[in-house]
Amino acid sequence: MNFQTKAIHAGHKHDKSVGAHATPIYQTSTFVFDNCEQGARRFEGIEEGYIYSRLGNPNMTELEEKMTALENGGAAISTGSGMAAISTVLLSQLKAGNHMVAGKALYGCTNSLMTHVLPRFNIETTFVDTTDLGAIEQAINNNTKVIYIETPANPTMQVTDIKAVSKIARKYGAVLVADNTFMTPYLQKPLDLGADIVVHSATKYICGHGDVVAGIIVSSKETIMDMKFPYFKDFGGNTSPFDAWLLVRGLKTLPARVDIHCKNAKVVVDYLLNHPAISDVYYPGLKEHPQHDIAKKQATDFGAMIAFELKGGIEAGKTLMNNVKMIALAVSLGCVDSLIQHPASMTHSPVSREDRLKAGITDGLVRISVGIEHVEDIISDLGQALAKI
Repeated sequence: MNFQTKAIHAGHKHDKSVGAHATPIYQTSTFVFDNCEQGARRFEGIEEGYIYSRLGNPNMTELEEKMTALENGGAAISTGSGMAAISTVLLSQLKAGNHMVAGKALYGCTNSLMTHVLPRFNIETTFVDTTDLGAIEQAINNNTKVIYIETPANPTMQVTDIKAVSKIARKYGAVLVADNTFMTPYLQKPLDLGADIVVHSATKYICGHGDVVAGIIVSSKETIMDMKFPYFKDFGGNTSPFDAWLLVRGLKTLPARVDIHCKNAKVVVDYLLNHPAISDVYYPGLKEHPQHDIAKKQATDFGAMIAFELKGGIEAGKTLMNNVKMIALAVSLGCVDSLIQHPASMTHSPVSREDRLKAGITDGLVRISVGIEHVEDIISDLGQALAKI
């Protein structure tokens, strides 16, 4: 099946007991066994079936099977947040004494996990520019077990060559983890390019409507099973049945939504490039973008996330964001409506200023998630707000 068809039909099974066309919401904490022997078989893993919604639920199963199909993986785990997905992956792949190489530009809480939390468990991280393959290889030690990338990076929009980094990971026996939140499986499939594990903040484009917090992990079936028992089971970071149901509903319109997101983003980029208040625009679709050719090679389009630098710095940024009317001043991304935010004081505030600047996250950088409103209305709102600078 083509992607659009998979997004609707993969993982879906009609409920024959009542003939429901849409999947019911299985809002239950636990499941009843036919007898004691059946319960024992399920706990032993001899018999398939549901036990307790922390371990699995029909709504979670549909979501996981759909995301597995869309990412061309072997299996998936749905989690209660993007950070639950990331922490489950890292704590299952790393142990005390291990080392990880990660991108300098990462989502603020991902950076905070690696900088402040994992060192307490004697897990160290070296942050490098992952667009520089030599820098990645130079940072690898004998105890390096994971290479972690975001591509495009949040919020600098740098693009990492997934296939090239996967070859480095193979060479040194490390696991390559790729955060695919910005691109979605509709535009980019890291597993096909050599990544071992893909993570998503499903809160973003997978949901698409700003009403769910969730995460997704996709990998081989063996890796997912090793991760699910005991790590996911014992950490308890599962998706709720209702959230999983909403994510499945969101996925059905993912291709249609992302097509409009991308189309609108290109028009907004052209507008920002020609605005006198803006000094730089960072978008992989621009031919001048340093990794444009890589982005073109490994993705089918360039997404709808844009970062730009205002000539007036942070004060100009405040003026812009305090004067938008239709565009929401809010963190997150991938919603049907456009969102704008200031990374240095918001999403990346957990990162020290010194590390932010090293990663290219300046005080004047603004990030916009272009929505699916009529593009003339997006530009009109940006224009009236920029005019107040």
